[in-house]
Amino acid sequence: MADTDRDLVLQTAALARLQLDEREAQHLGPQFEAILRQFRQLEGVDVGDAEPTTGATGVRDVLRADEVRPSLEPGVVLANAPHRVGDFYAVPKTVGGPD
Repeated sequence: MADTDRDLVLQTAALARLQLDEREAQHLGPQFEAILRQFRQLEGVDVGDAEPTTGATGVRDVLRADEVRPSLEPGVVLANAPHRVGDFYAVPKTVGGPD
């Protein structure tokens, strides 16, 4: 595996906040390269005559009138929460860096 493949794996892992050791980076490098090779093939596809679209189908959002309904009880909503604080989900901090 080329060092650039390894570096790409480690950069991508860092962006995804994943910790990879050298063995994992070596293992994933060829897989990354295979995925990127597929995308490079798409660059060669002539799409000059294709009409731009905003979606794959003509389906549009189906809107309905807002209706006031009672909320679920917190105990029901949080029944399967792995961690909770009172009536709230407790999750790890995801932005702003470490505490």
